[in-house]
Amino acid sequence: MAAGRGGTVAAMDELGVEVVRSPRAKRWRLEVPWGAPARLTVPRRLTRAEVEEVIAAHAEWIAAQRARHVPRLGLDPTQVDEQEARAAARELVCAVADDEAQELGVVFRQIRIGGQRTLWGSCSPRGTLSFNWRLVLTPFEVLDYVVVHELCHLREPNHSRRFWSLVASRRPGYRSERAWLREHGAELLAFTPRAVAA
Repeated sequence: MAAGRGGTVAAMDELGVEVVRSPRAKRWRLEVPWGAPARLTVPRRLTRAEVEEVIAAHAEWIAAQRARHVPRLGLDPTQVDEQEARAAARELVCAVADDEAQELGVVFRQIRIGGQRTLWGSCSPRGTLSFNWRLVLTPFEVLDYVVVHELCHLREPNHSRRFWSLVASRRPGYRSERAWLREHGAELLAFTPRAVAA
């Protein structure tokens, strides 16, 4: 067992499930991140037997989730330079944002390119747009949709019908791009370039 942050204690069971005991957890939570061991976060009060019972009861679900984690994008970590990808993402995102903001009649404050692990884009109340650099690895239409989506939030700061009508008015085929992200997003968000030794 190894002590983690926040006083948590992690251990790996025989099914390859990482068990994390958390003082903040009120109930157990099971997740299977792409390219990483399944993780079961439990309150400290749960006994070892109870933990094993949860894992055994969800063994089939864990296996099914792992079976879905089949690489489909063909990305080679040694062939992607993150610094170059970030620069390319900024260039493409800024080009789309500049054009589309004018069409929508909105003004954004700044654009940030980050390495978020769960988000493709976000829009702050103050007009800062943030985008994931991995968008540059998607088809251009997907990047374009995400940028337009966040710009639309400058007019509609929620996911109401009016918001989706606005998105559809700008990108009538947005559902295809959203479906692409749902199918490939987890794999891409887990993608990490690997430095090649000289």
